[in-house]
Amino acid sequence: MRRKVIGSLLIAILLSMGGWLYFNTPFASQGDQALPASVKQEGVSIVDLEKQEAGDRPVKTINLTAESTAWNINENKQVEAWTYNGKVPGEAIRVTEGDFVRVHLKNNLNVPVTIHWHGMILPNQMDGVPGLTQNAVQPGDTFTYEFVANDAGTYWYHSHQHSSKQVDKGLYGPLIIEEKDKSTQQDKTFILDEWAVNQEKQSLSNMGGMMMGSMSGDGEADTKQMYDTLTVNGKSAAAIKPLEIEAGETARLRFINAGYRKHRLVFPKSSIKVLAIDGEEVKGKENSSNTVEVAPGERIDVAYTKQGKEPEVIGEDPQWQDADQMRIPVVSKDRATPVDSSEVPVSTASSIADGTSNGSKKLLFNGQPKVDVYYHMDLSMGMNMGEGMVFQINDEVFPDTPMMKVEEGDVVKVKITNSGRLNHPMHLHGHRFQVASKNGQPYQDPIVKDLIQVEPGEEYTLYFKANNKGEWLFHCHDNNHADLGMVTIVDYQGVYSPFELGGENNNQP
Repeated sequence: MRRKVIGSLLIAILLSMGGWLYFNTPFASQGDQALPASVKQEGVSIVDLEKQEAGDRPVKTINLTAESTAWNINENKQVEAWTYNGKVPGEAIRVTEGDFVRVHLKNNLNVPVTIHWHGMILPNQMDGVPGLTQNAVQPGDTFTYEFVANDAGTYWYHSHQHSSKQVDKGLYGPLIIEEKDKSTQQDKTFILDEWAVNQEKQSLSNMGGMMMGSMSGDGEADTKQMYDTLTVNGKSAAAIKPLEIEAGETARLRFINAGYRKHRLVFPKSSIKVLAIDGEEVKGKENSSNTVEVAPGERIDVAYTKQGKEPEVIGEDPQWQDADQMRIPVVSKDRATPVDSSEVPVSTASSIADGTSNGSKKLLFNGQPKVDVYYHMDLSMGMNMGEGMVFQINDEVFPDTPMMKVEEGDVVKVKITNSGRLNHPMHLHGHRFQVASKNGQPYQDPIVKDLIQVEPGEEYTLYFKANNKGEWLFHCHDNNHADLGMVTIVDYQGVYSPFELGGENNNQP
């Protein structure tokens, strides 16, 4: 019997009793399970939905190979990474808006993989979710993804097969869709992540600290204990490659959080303007903040101007755990000697901007829309007796979570509340939503996103248009939480998925 966790004492008990499962058990270990019956209904199979064609568009072809690689995080730390094309992050994909993108995936690992195109609006068959939109690509096999790069912005790609492990091991990379007319010369991408290098991810020795951390209220108790090494573009501390830029020059910097911990980046004073969040342009305010929080799965672009000739640093807030490992040196191109970023101070954090601080330039809805479907999503922790720790949506774990049943054209209102003690970055596949209010207070400037960080005690109201027929996930992008149940499906009526969880293809979304 599943029970909601109420009160700090019960949380501690659950963490202790369910710890091993929390750290070590993938969802699929519960055995093969079918998707809910309503997903397997009469109608049109999602594989028969309309596909995008190249037509007369420019075609960009990319070859990605999933493989095992010995990866040096720095001169003292090496990990066995799983990579796309032998590096972390994987091969950078840069295309221009309007291009037709064709990606050939070859799997040279000994486990199944997929590719999910995070934040992209594309046909359901190309979404890369095993057991829902495709079968996982087996060792030695190939699969081709095709879609139109319609919307300029910052996106990323990653495996959605047992992603709590595969993304952790490095199966991710950037996908940048450039505008036809670029506004800045320099355009750099930084993928933030965290790794368990000096410890086993599932170590029970962390449980005491995790229980104490869960009482602190920052929502990061699990990630603080599970990971010990922070990286930028697959490198940590002194191994992080400097950003080369001259005094007074401005560059577009794209930050992607591929990990499961929130990061707070501090820039030199008066150096940035937020340009976009989750691929959507925002009403950025010049020099209004020097600190940006990036939630797991979120993307934030800034215009950064180097303030002087001397080296600068962009770094994790020094008050945060392991902050010394996430420092990006900023230097002039002609600097004769290397810079030790540890000797350059990080500015004091002030006026913190997060994923909802800036309103979007283009909205999905003007004012409050007429609603066709309402869904209350309550996020909580609980115990599944006999199985251990679970993360719940409306007191259930996937695949038993109540689905969002929609018809094409519906306007959907979702109220998300977090009644647990950990952070939950909730990500919607195949759509964008408009965030209307936080804790009952409407935003003066609403923002359009595909991921919302919901911290303990918070409540958000959002709206989206059901305008992309298929079967789509809505899940926590701390994939450790998704792996233990915090997943549901946006289920369009009249279509169905022919795929199954588990089975001979070992599909583990």
